[in-house]
Amino acid sequence: MAHAADTDALPTGDALNRTIASLDTKVFDAFNTCDMKTFGDYFSDDVEFYHDKGGVQHSREAVVEATRKNICHKVRRELVGTLEVYPIKDYGAIEMGTHRFCQMDTGKCEGMGKFMNIWRYQNGQWQMTRVVSYDHHAIDTGK
Repeated sequence: MAHAADTDALPTGDALNRTIASLDTKVFDAFNTCDMKTFGDYFSDDVEFYHDKGGVQHSREAVVEATRKNICHKVRRELVGTLEVYPIKDYGAIEMGTHRFCQMDTGKCEGMGKFMNIWRYQNGQWQMTRVVSYDHHAIDTGK
């Protein structure tokens, strides 16, 4: 549970939006380059990750291993549009958005989905404690 000292530094307003946008960039730069150490550091030990196609994972290790096995050097993630960020009093923030996934070998962006991340700010560190990744579907290219 967050203590008052932990939440004193919680940004608000535009500063919160910039903070979460920066975190999103950093975590997915690590995701896209398969820097699994850095990627894993953005998740709490007991993260809950809900994925409509992949099921549920209940630990940082499970999330990192699934990413290493299914994503690394295969696809890259790109943010589509802008993020929505909402504060959570004395805890952190909710981040919501849409992303697409592009094949590393062809560069073709064939999949899209939505996400909601719950970020906790504690002891000077931001980590995701809950992730919901859903509405994954093929991108309609109109062909």
